[in-house]
Amino acid sequence: MSATRQTPPARTGFRMPAEFSRHDGCWMLWPERPDNWRLGAKPAQVAFAAVAAAIAASETVRVGVSVRQYAHARALLPAAVRVVEMSANDAWMRDVGPTFVVDAKGRRRGIDWRFNAWGGLQDGLYFPWDLDDAVAQKVCELEGVDRHRAPFVLEGGAFHVDGQGTLLTTEECLLNPNRNPGLSRSDLEARLRDWLGIDTVVWLGQGVCMDETGGHVDNLACFTAPGEVALSWTEDRRDLMYAVVRDAEARLREARDSRGRRLKVHKLVQPGPLYMTAEEASGIDRADGTKPRCAGERLAGSYVNFYIANRQVVMPLLDAKRDAAAAAVLKRCFPSRQVVGVPAREILLGGGNIHCITQQVPQARSVA
Repeated sequence: MSATRQTPPARTGFRMPAEFSRHDGCWMLWPERPDNWRLGAKPAQVAFAAVAAAIAASETVRVGVSVRQYAHARALLPAAVRVVEMSANDAWMRDVGPTFVVDAKGRRRGIDWRFNAWGGLQDGLYFPWDLDDAVAQKVCELEGVDRHRAPFVLEGGAFHVDGQGTLLTTEECLLNPNRNPGLSRSDLEARLRDWLGIDTVVWLGQGVCMDETGGHVDNLACFTAPGEVALSWTEDRRDLMYAVVRDAEARLREARDSRGRRLKVHKLVQPGPLYMTAEEASGIDRADGTKPRCAGERLAGSYVNFYIANRQVVMPLLDAKRDAAAAAVLKRCFPSRQVVGVPAREILLGGGNIHCITQQVPQARSVA
């Protein structure tokens, strides 16, 4: 049985490695709630299975599935994917699962952030969220690692690290009082240092427009290598994202990472804009306590929301006019990895994308 620790991990030599470091595996959850996923989540399940299959080509994938969906998920997922019975409120493993940290001795631990459905009773997307808040502990138990229960709210999609001491995040998300009222920017920076082992925070402003998470950075920008960042981009002056991405670019150009380097920015053209159709909206059940989804709503589409596997970069296919251009940029960013596209509109309709539904388990023996 794994132990629960209260001491911040960095105080005992642990830090979060970059996503582009070597993994021992990846965790996901299975979608099923009909008030978030259309048509009883059947189309989304096909998309999730395709993501799991793509990642499983280079690392072990484990998928948490409710007892109701276990047999169906087992039949739909490839044999190489491990299916584990696990209850959850929805399927966003990046935000409800543990963030893994490692130390120089080859040990691995999991951070269990407090979760309030991206805003609690004020702005949260659904209620209750108690099953989600228990997922990280379950994953730590199954991985056999000690768990650090954090005393504050944070989601895994709200930050991205380079593995060398630098962290990316947004003011829109972390400074929103619906997460940690009373904590200042400096308070949050201190907690990020203590819990993730970083020493430099690069603050971006807003996240992607209409992002239900309240501006998660993993939909806007991410590290592709030490000193290099992929940034969602548009040249359309009429687009709501035009000012957002230019502000982000200016901040990235001005920033220095933990080793004093200027950041190289790779512009990743955004899809669309994309909108929910009337047919798509009609397939989603209405329920008390859940954010309704309506026809005509803009979707927070972004090619930055990809997953870096050991030998692949698994990217969302969202716009036939721009998928190939986005894949070409990612290939330049990751020349040693195969870029694999997975049709991902069904995931986007639920409020996120490939990075949001995955959580890497870093290899503790290699933390570079």
